[in-house]
Amino acid sequence: MPDTTTTGIVAARLSGDALKLNFADLHAPLADHEAAVAADRCYFCYDAPCVTACPTSIDIPLFIRQIATGTSEAAAKTIFEQNILGGMCARVCPTETLCEEACVREAAEGKPVEIGRLQRHATDTLMAKQAHPFVRAASTGKTIAVVGAGPAGLAAAHRLAMLGSDVTVFDARKKAGGLNEFGIASYKSTNDFAAREVDWLLGIGGITIETGKALGADLSLDDLAAKYDAVFLSVGLGGVNALSVDGEDKSGVSDAVDFIADLRQASDLTSLPVGRDVVVIGGGMTAVDAAVQSKLLGARNVTIAYRRGRDRMGASKYEQDLAASKGVQLMFNLQPKAIHDGEIELAYTDGSAEVVRITADQVFKAIGQTLMTDAGLTLEGRKIAVDANGRTSRKGVWAGGDCASGGDDLTVTAVAEGRDAAMDIHASLMGGN
Repeated sequence: MPDTTTTGIVAARLSGDALKLNFADLHAPLADHEAAVAADRCYFCYDAPCVTACPTSIDIPLFIRQIATGTSEAAAKTIFEQNILGGMCARVCPTETLCEEACVREAAEGKPVEIGRLQRHATDTLMAKQAHPFVRAASTGKTIAVVGAGPAGLAAAHRLAMLGSDVTVFDARKKAGGLNEFGIASYKSTNDFAAREVDWLLGIGGITIETGKALGADLSLDDLAAKYDAVFLSVGLGGVNALSVDGEDKSGVSDAVDFIADLRQASDLTSLPVGRDVVVIGGGMTAVDAAVQSKLLGARNVTIAYRRGRDRMGASKYEQDLAASKGVQLMFNLQPKAIHDGEIELAYTDGSAEVVRITADQVFKAIGQTLMTDAGLTLEGRKIAVDANGRTSRKGVWAGGDCASGGDDLTVTAVAEGRDAAMDIHASLMGGN
């Protein structure tokens, strides 16, 4: 948290009622009749392109048909068979660039079937009954350590437990959930959904979660490999890249991921300070989430400064438009040159010598994250090198999610990697190679 005594960063810029309204659910859930109407638009395509576009390969036409026939709980099971975190993914997946972009209705009419909202309708229907749709297989007698209780780790743990192994999940933070709990904009996941989803997932049985234990500081990969039959690493990317400019250490300059985590864990949003003039450096989802939430907290001026053009932003066009609709200014081809008291100096990246100065009492860094510990494993770039099944350079150790090479840094991709690694771990322990 920045030192607010010498900056314009203050709490309670807006009233509690205003903040409650600002941080309400971004997309209201569909009522039963709305879901039926939305489902009726699906063509139920054979070899549906939306399925191919889904990283977890959910049978989308099937689950939508099940909603259309009034069996939403069956639809939820279809979803959960492929994606046990389908409830969160329905809220945070960039469906506009995945399944919905591939939808035949999108190509024909410019308006896709609302797959994400239909998925949420189905999964929420089943989860509201506190029902777990799967039963554990007979015990394999195997024990697995999962390090990291984010989407990849939880997906792997659930699949392994369902297949009959006993799983212990370790996490460095005080709560499980990883990115879903600490890194998603509050208006996308309301009413403590991330924590409730973890509790629901644990209903399969056979999973123990131990928090406050980090790889390197509290856990040794050698010890884990000796104690457990297999280890799955899903430690995410805990470090934040530096701007490496003068003034980066000034009061009011902080990491966007920390700001988002503080906001997600705040019991009272009026206690969370925010600047009057905020600048976010970066172009991905974290940058957009930090910028939009700064505006929702009451910042007067919020600017995203990105070093490339709009078409190179990691955030989707939908997210860019969302930011603009909330009053966030997007500036392109600019990178920080220096941070001064009360302003930030930005230089153009197109070869121009022109420099721009923007008033800023708060600056958030959102230029990517780095791996905190590689545990002595082979790296590919800045991530743990894995093969198609998630196997690392060390026998008996798998990895997935943001810490592992390959794939997009998305919740849904992490779930797929955790699930698939779990299947390979199970096959290996049951006599495979």
